[in-house]
Amino acid sequence: QVQLVESGGGLVQTGGSLRLSCAASGRTSSNYFMGWFRQAPGKEREFVAVISRIDNTYYTASVKGRFTISRDNAKNTVYLQMNSLKPEDTAVYYCAARGSVILTTTPSEYVYWGQGTQVTVSS
Repeated sequence: QVQLVESGGGLVQTGGSLRLSCAASGRTSSNYFMGWFRQAPGKEREFVAVISRIDNTYYTASVKGRFTISRDNAKNTVYLQMNSLKPEDTAVYYCAARGSVILTTTPSEYVYWGQGTQVTVSS
């Protein structure tokens, strides 16, 4: 089992920045891919970014150039640096982990999930 705990959410104005953290514990050797997803009210959970154990990264188009995902394997932690935030980035952000070495952006194919952290961007 793997436990994921997110932190770092909050309220920020348009154009501001936030850094989310996700600390993993338990059987962390299972976390080949760690990713961030988000869910806005009334919408489905959507992919944001993912990073592999060897630091390959992949982003959804709407955050490319603004968000950066990184991980510290020694600390079992993944980060999401979010810059130039927009009101449409407002959502609950979830950390997720997956053991398979096959890249996927489909939420249902991630096994472990955190509880989520709220990000609100005011206009």
